[in-house]
Amino acid sequence: MAFSGNYMCTSFKKELLEGLHDFNASGGNTFKLALYTSSATLNAATTVYSTTNEISGTGYTAGGGTLTNVDPTTSSTTAFCDFNDLTFSTATITARGALIYNSTNGNRAVVVLDFGADKTSTAGDFTIIFPTADASNAIIRIA
Repeated sequence: MAFSGNYMCTSFKKELLEGLHDFNASGGNTFKLALYTSSATLNAATTVYSTTNEISGTGYTAGGGTLTNVDPTTSSTTAFCDFNDLTFSTATITARGALIYNSTNGNRAVVVLDFGADKTSTAGDFTIIFPTADASNAIIRIA
């Protein structure tokens, strides 16, 4: 098993300080979510989107799906952002994890998601359900 947890990519943290990522819903960068097999090696050191060990199958296109940004916000001392849930319709695929990446700025890696086990859909919807957008649960949080 090559996945070993969920990570905010180290390169992403540096790029935030350089101003390379804009998560605003209006006028912000385009972020995508690509799905990967259990053979993929994605971790905190991942820097860019790659097609190596990306899944293939009906209802899925290389590069993944485009995410819909939800404006960043804060709660107490935590800043966070979210995306709307993403569905790959009528899909026949198996994925072990995913990579969220910024397709506007060089396909830079943002977050690695480990599903914990292979997840499969057969001629059905494969949906990525993002957690509640709050300071304790949002997919991207900076405390």
